[in-house]
Amino acid sequence: MSKEVIQVDGEDVVVREDTAKAFRGVNWALISIAGFLVIMGILFLIFFWPAFHNRVTTPAQNSIAR
Repeated sequence: MSKEVIQVDGEDVVVREDTAKAFRGVNWALISIAGFLVIMGILFLIFFWPAFHNRVTTPAQNSIAR
């Protein structure tokens, strides 16, 4: 059974290969979820933020403003 070294809290720890793969998999999943949330937040701001601040003007208001 092979061993691998992972870093946990800044310390090197020797663990089995399957444990190291599971550790890396969990880290990768958390990073992927965080990236997805960041992308969704950016898209939310791009597409919905202007809708919250949309000011509807009537033709009469447009003629006064000119």
